[in-house]
Formats: sequence, C-alpha cells, structure tokens
Amino acid sequence: MVRIAIDCMGGDNSPSAIVKGALDSLKSTADTKLFLFGPEEAVKKELSYAKECGISETELSERVEVMDAAEVITLHESPVTAIRRKKDSSIVKALHFIKEGNADAFISAGSSGAVLAGGQLIVGRAKGVPRPPFGALIPTQKGVTLLLDSGANVDSKPEWLVQYAKMGTIYMREVVGIKNPVVGLVNVGVEEEKGNQLVKETMPLLKEVKDINFKGSCEARDIVFGECDVVICDAFVGNCILKMYEGVGKMLLGEIKSAIKSSPISLLGGALIKGSLKNTLKKFDAKQYGGAPVLGLKGLVVKVHGNTDGREITHAVQQCYDFVKADAVAKIAESIEAETAEKENSTVNP
Repeated sequence: MVRIAIDCMGGDNSPSAIVKGALDSLKSTADTKLFLFGPEEAVKKELSYAKECGISETELSERVEVMDAAEVITLHESPVTAIRRKKDSSIVKALHFIKEGNADAFISAGSSGAVLAGGQLIVGRAKGVPRPPFGALIPTQKGVTLLLDSGANVDSKPEWLVQYAKMGTIYMREVVGIKNPVVGLVNVGVEEEKGNQLVKETMPLLKEVKDINFKGSCEARDIVFGECDVVICDAFVGNCILKMYEGVGKMLLGEIKSAIKSSPISLLGGALIKGSLKNTLKKFDAKQYGGAPVLGLKGLVVKVHGNTDGREITHAVQQCYDFVKADAVAKIAESIEAETAEKENSTVNP
C-alpha cells in the first residue's frame, strides 16, 4: 500500500478543497492510504463529503487517518524561519512523517518556499544533489513534457542543469513510460552560438552525458508541440514559461467560449462539437497532471497550485502512486550518487 501524507491547510480553499480532492482519489486508487494533516476538528468536519462520493465508513476508516497539526504556515512568512519555528504545523509534521518512514509521499498546496525548504531541511537531499528542482508536467500536442526547473532555483549553475536532465529522463522513463525521453535545453534559437552564459556553458556538458537523449536547443514555441519530453532551464525562465502557459490556456478557453456564444448559429455549432471539444480542451488542463515534485530528495515531495479546487490533489495522489511504484526516488538518487562517485574518483585518480 502506498502511504501519502497530505497538508490539508495549504492553499486558498483549505481544508475543504484539499480533503475533497483527497477523498475523490480513493475511487481511482485502490492501494493507497491517506494521512490528512491539519487541525483535527476542521479536517474531520470535511470528511462528511465521503458519503457524497460513495465512500463507505469502513473504507474511510481503513484508508484515511487524520493527523492533528494545530499550526499553519502562511505565504507571508519566511519559509526557513517558519519551518524551524512552527513544529506543530501541517507541513512540518507531515514532512517529519515522511522522514521517519511512516509515509511514502507528501502533497501540499501551501507555500512553495516552505515546501522546498522543508523538503531539504527535513526530508533531506540525495547525496550529490546541491539544489533540487521543481518538475512540472505540462500538456503538449503529443502528450506531456516535464519542465525542469519550474520554480525552485532562479539562479542555476551548468552542472545543476545537467543533473536536471538526468532526473527528468528517469522521471519520464520510469513514471510516465516514455522509453527514450528527448531532452532539450531552453534557448532563444536552435543555433549553438546563441543563448546566455548559462546556456552556452551547459550545452557542451549535456552533449557529453551518455545516459540521456539530448537533442540540443529547444525554443519556447516548440515546447507546446511536444518536441522534447524533458525541457531544461533555470527556474526564472521555467516559471515564466509555466505562468505564460497557464495564462494563454485560460485566455484561449475564454475566447472559445465567447465565440461559441456570439450568435445562434455559433451556439448550434458549439452544441454539435461539444463532446469532441470538451475532450480536446481537457487534454490541455494542467490540473489533471497532478503537481510539481521536488526531484533529488530522499523522499517524494509534491507541490500543487495554491488555488486548487481539489482536482489537482486527486491527480497528485495518482501521480505519487505511480512515482512510488516505479521506485523513482531511489533510481534518481542512485543515478546522481553514481555520477558523484565517478567525479570523486577522477579527482583522486586523474
């Protein structure tokens, strides 16, 4: 059974949306147990939703456990300070739960900074990983692409990006099921002489890595067509891509709805294509792909959007289930540790 700890107090609509999303996941994942962290009375009050979604009292008692955590870390606090001072917060208690081996994964819609800081300070980084990145799955014409780093390290070094490429390759191969993921480095053109200093220094290093399928530069406009399965960049660039992606998607959806409602004939046409249009648009709904895992930790930590309505939590539970079943945390750690050992050996024996 895959055991997942969930921060019920993170996000704009907590704890209701978080608990509902968690309970909805029970219907699609039969082999999970959920530990819901937050003020006990507030979280238990939301469990009444179980009846609405057809979960029996027996199943609820067997697969869901409420873990009392009185404090909440807000978006306005210093992440590191909050992690160190608020020992009874839902984020801190859940992360310690992971560290102690009582759960296999952690999901939160709370402060990104607190989740990242807590993941490193409490769960710990895998050996040889200086800066774990956020990895976000984004929809493309061909399926999904993993964007690394999507928000953790705005200032990166070339060797960090090389690690991201390795981590991303393992994630897409083992969890998503792509046999030989194509890796691209975000650039302002396909020519090798283009790019900033970080890109120019990273490019030759990626070319030397034998265990990734590196294609070279990837322009932002090519990401949407699925030209690469893994896209590598620093978090400043990655987060701008992610936010632009989300904004354009929302805008296009609104424009399509407005166009359909613009005239009686458009409404009739919209009714005729409603089913196929709905399926097409669903493909580009980022919420169905779960959250952004922090790769390179000793345990699985996943961050979902703060404004989640619960659907991301439902899909994040499935995401965690697939990640744990694939043993991706260990495989990423083994890959980086092997690389670190090789570098140390070459330093000692040049």
